[in-house]
Amino acid sequence: MNITIAGNESEFDRIAAWRIIGEMLANPHAVIGLSTGQTTKNMHAVVAHIFSLYPFDVTHITLFNVDELTNLPRSYRGSCYTMIKDQIAGPLGIGDENFIMPPTLSDDFERESAIFQKALEDRGGIDLQMLGLGANGHIGINQPGTPFESQTWVSPMDPDFEKRVREETRTPPEHPLGGLTLGIKNIMRARKIVLVAKGAHKAEIVKKMLEGPVTTDIPASALQLHPNCEFLLDAEAAALLSIHEKSHLS
Repeated sequence: MNITIAGNESEFDRIAAWRIIGEMLANPHAVIGLSTGQTTKNMHAVVAHIFSLYPFDVTHITLFNVDELTNLPRSYRGSCYTMIKDQIAGPLGIGDENFIMPPTLSDDFERESAIFQKALEDRGGIDLQMLGLGANGHIGINQPGTPFESQTWVSPMDPDFEKRVREETRTPPEHPLGGLTLGIKNIMRARKIVLVAKGAHKAEIVKKMLEGPVTTDIPASALQLHPNCEFLLDAEAAALLSIHEKSHLS
């Protein structure tokens, strides 16, 4: 198990950013999956900043996000499309043809799930998948209880997150919301995974993910079984781990 513990937040963001840049430089045709949220926003800014100082060829790089909200317009500032476009795809000049995202509005999300999954498969699969960690152990929008063999599908949102989205968008309770997400099986097929988590509020779930059993109750625990997964943490998120046994300090 490969665990990296950053000394502070700026180091955490810099390490994470270089995981993305390093993949792009090593593989000019890389297919890279990203994640949105407070944990990843700053590392995307570091990628964009470094690119602005030292531009490199991204002509054949493919970007996508591991999930997307459903039944909300892309113009919503919390849509994954908008966040990734603003934070990294736009600043790097990734063309729309190489920015693969499912629509947020559709009359057939089962079809859209299949199209999204096939588009990634047609490009040779995922070279690098960056993942955030939900407070309940979810990855993508695969909530606790999701079967490990799940493939791209529309999952319910975390209740607290859904409440916030409904308040921000003034979406009534009768209007269904969810998230089109790669399934755990799709995520586990990525050739390389970097899971990022920071903050004291993630310490308990990090310990369960890494030192507890592999269980669908903690979807991220499946990553214990991945042959090439790095767990990038800050000191607060790693505080409860038995680090003398299993970690690599940075």
